[in-house]
Formats: sequence, structure tokens, C-alpha cells
Amino acid sequence: MRRTGTPPRHAIDISEADGVRYLHFGSEWVQGAMRVARPWSLELDYTREMMAGLLLRDAARWPRTALLIGLGAGSLAKFIHRHFPACRITVVEINPQVEFVARQYFRLPDDPLRLDVRIGCGADYLQTNKRRFDLILSDGFDAGGRPGMLDTPAFYQTCRAGLSDDGLFCVNLLREKGFASSVDRIRSAFADRIAVFPACASGNTIVFGRGENGVEATLGELAARATELRARTRLNLLPTVDRLRQAGISDAAPLRL
Repeated sequence: MRRTGTPPRHAIDISEADGVRYLHFGSEWVQGAMRVARPWSLELDYTREMMAGLLLRDAARWPRTALLIGLGAGSLAKFIHRHFPACRITVVEINPQVEFVARQYFRLPDDPLRLDVRIGCGADYLQTNKRRFDLILSDGFDAGGRPGMLDTPAFYQTCRAGLSDDGLFCVNLLREKGFASSVDRIRSAFADRIAVFPACASGNTIVFGRGENGVEATLGELAARATELRARTRLNLLPTVDRLRQAGISDAAPLRL
């Protein structure tokens, strides 16, 4: 995303296959997806993993406020809106056409009291906004898959400043050239209080950073929370727990950040 207020000029395309509707920004690269029969579910594996913060905090009371940078097909916004009615959601999207498409083709709810969509640059919004959020999700890319201003030290620092004490920051990174530098920038901004999850099958890697209050969870705790979350929301994060196990997380070596 760019820092100017000029919306991107790339095309927005929609395709559909086998009951799944896809969003594209002028290329075959998928920017979002919705299973038509289950519009509130998270179809793409990396979007499911971006909700793994629900395993790191008490999902019965958290989050109460969420900031989503990048709307796409609205998958994350729709999931939180449906399953966490106490949460107030703000979405910042630079391209007004994306909001129109999300509402017209991907069933983004029209609920301004709980779901506030702002048109603008996510980096600019964080610099000027004084609110603090329990959850900040960053998933913004241009048509070429570049995050631009959303992958800079200043952006990650403002994300850290924008978290509540129990807040979690989550960003979707692509495992391409520059991945290690992105992780270093996040690590520096969050004073090493981060967790880099194992890469998804799609190649996306989800990185978490935290606010003031720490996170510590054993493998047993993560599995129990994932089981409860699946029963309540149908979101299955047990595969994520299995990959964390393979990466060395255990009851003896808990996940800490």
C-alpha cells in the first residue's frame, strides 16, 4: 500500500470454481476467497492461521476491539463479526472499489456500529489514530504482492504503540526475497516479543507480536483451546497446533512471546 491518498489503479477481478469465489487484483494471485455456501468461514489456510491469536489469549473475553489493515474479500472481518459480537471492528482499506466488491460479492455485513470501514492508508491511520486495539491484523498487498509502507520499521512501531496491554499484532508475510528482513524489522519494533509460526502450505508465514502482557502457552493448552474454538466457531486450528508441535513447542517447551 502507498502512503498517498490516491487509490490503486489495478483491476479487480472475481472468479469462481467448485463453490469458492475468489478475489484477484488484476492477476491470478488470490487476494481473498469465500466458499459460497459458508460465507462466514475462513476458506484460505493463512486467514485461519491469522486467527491463532485466539489460542494465545482468553477468547471468551478477547478481543473487544480489532483493527484490520487490508479488507480483501472481508474474510477476517466477517469471521470476527459473526463469532465475537462484543468486538468492535475497524477496517482500513486504501481502495474504495475493494469495499464495494466485498459488499456486493463477498457478503460483507452492513453494520456500521460494529464494523467500521475506513478508506485510506493503514500506515497513515495508525500514525494519526489515538485508539489502542486488542488485535491488529495486517494483510495488505498491492497487485504485485508488495506490502509497501506496511513493511517498514515505522509501521511496525506504530502497530506496537497501538496495542492494548493484552493486545496482539499479527501480520501475513510471503516467504519470498526480503522475508528475513521483514522478521528482523518486526523483532526490533516489538523488542523480540514475537512468534514466527511455521509456514502454511501456501507459503504464507504468520508472525505475532504482543503488547505489554506476555504470552505463555503449552502444547496441551493450545490444543484444548483449539478444540473449544472449533466447537464454538467451526474454525479448526488443530493443524496449526500440530505444526507448532513439529516445530518444537511442547508442554515442557511452551510457546512464549
